[in-house]
Amino acid sequence: MLSDQDVLNALQSVPGPDGKTPLPQSGAIAGLSIKDSKVYLSIGIDPQQAGAMEGMRVAAEGAVKALNGVAGALVSLTADKAPAPPPPPKPAPSARSLGIPGVTHILAVASGKGGVGKSTTAINLALSLAALGWKIGVLDLDIYGPSLPRLLGTSARPESDGRMMKPVEAYGLRAMSIGFMVDEADPMIWRGPMVMAAVQQMLRDVAWGELDCLVVDMPPGTGDAQLTLAQTVPLAGAVIVSTPQDLALIDARRGIAMFNKVDVPIIGLVENMSYFLCPHCGGRSEIFAHGGARHEAETFGVPFLGEIPLAIGIREHADSGKPITVLEPDSPHSLIYKQIAEQVKATLEKGRARQAPKIVIE
Repeated sequence: MLSDQDVLNALQSVPGPDGKTPLPQSGAIAGLSIKDSKVYLSIGIDPQQAGAMEGMRVAAEGAVKALNGVAGALVSLTADKAPAPPPPPKPAPSARSLGIPGVTHILAVASGKGGVGKSTTAINLALSLAALGWKIGVLDLDIYGPSLPRLLGTSARPESDGRMMKPVEAYGLRAMSIGFMVDEADPMIWRGPMVMAAVQQMLRDVAWGELDCLVVDMPPGTGDAQLTLAQTVPLAGAVIVSTPQDLALIDARRGIAMFNKVDVPIIGLVENMSYFLCPHCGGRSEIFAHGGARHEAETFGVPFLGEIPLAIGIREHADSGKPITVLEPDSPHSLIYKQIAEQVKATLEKGRARQAPKIVIE
């Protein structure tokens, strides 16, 4: 079966935009997909050099068409560029991509829809894992709505040596987000291939160093970023975050189904905003219903990791860039995150990361 790696190997003979570096190592490939033995490739260029790049496009198209099993090839030039500098020349990885050097576990924190508190859960989970003695990195893959800079209270820019980016450090975590490279108010108007290229670069072109776990804050839904991550690296598992009401649980089911389809184990479900305790009278209100995520976990036969309340303190600390697990590590809410982290850590230590699957669109 024709693979992405077959195409990349064929493109080694085609010089990239600088006329010297092989196209796969030039950082210019903005998108690559295969459907029905037809190859679709997009190359990011400076729009002012479109005329001069036509020869490169033709050469790339010819190299792809010459491959056995290729029924057709469409190579296009795009003015879009990935945000990070080009990666250094390096040997091409195997068809099924290997893990990130130095990173023991890669954990996805996902939700079927936005607005369920996934990012706040992800950062407090990451900090709780760090408090348990692990070296933790956090990768924000929500290209269209990055929230990691706000959650960590930093606007620092990643340093780069021209080849690799150095993650931003905050609260003992190593962090990377597209939000560190653009202004908070700037809209990210990117097509799917650009999202895929950005995901690849933030995974591969960041000097993560030695980590026990890289916590990946996924964008909501089941789109390009999720599939690219599942295809690119061996995920150790996924944590699904949902609120209790039916509308959120419908989308959580889709997330579970997606990870099952790409052979990523579900470590467990978290019910966020599970209930509200009035800070004045202590009365409990189940604003979004209650127990729905636990029921879904039982239905799908996966662990239920815990209930996180709808609490003003969690929201206030998240907005201020001082997560509650840092500012109030012994609070009842922080202890809930710690209990969830202990379960996740135990599961990861027992299991083994599976090899990244090859996803074929039919």
